[in-house]
Amino acid sequence: MTPRLAPPEIALHSLRPKPGSRRPRKRVGRGAGSGLGKTAGRGHKGAGARSGNKLKPGYEGGQNPIHMRTRKLRGPRRKMSMPFEQFRTHTQPVNVADLEARFGAGDEVTPETLRTAGLAKRRHPVKVLGRGELTKKLTVRVDAFSASAKEKIEKAGGRCEIIKPTAPAGEADDSAK
Repeated sequence: MTPRLAPPEIALHSLRPKPGSRRPRKRVGRGAGSGLGKTAGRGHKGAGARSGNKLKPGYEGGQNPIHMRTRKLRGPRRKMSMPFEQFRTHTQPVNVADLEARFGAGDEVTPETLRTAGLAKRRHPVKVLGRGELTKKLTVRVDAFSASAKEKIEKAGGRCEIIKPTAPAGEADDSAK
């Protein structure tokens, strides 16, 4: 094993691969003593032992392959579509108890005021959930409400208004079709 070079010794003429990263190639079919003689790692008979054999990608020996075993709920706006991040919808939860703690009576609650209060840190849509109690009259303008949150805000004398979500860039309006 070669000793590791100190930073001042490294130059173009002394570059070498990290120790252990390069291994000699496996020489198959070179006698019984090599450990890879006779069948050369191919096993006995069968299609896998023949030259020119190619296994299909994703083939699992007759077992139902993974691409057929997993569910396929298609569509880019389905939360449960495929578990790929670009199709997932995000919402930021904010509870009624948080509104009670951070806002005064008569305040207007919007995603911007929630950000300044430290409740909605990301740029995702905000949904108000019903955990906790509310005693102050608030005007809440966010993207979504749970039924219990809406009930509690209106019971305290406040108003719930849903912000109309803006369509992402490059997406045509459905009514124009």
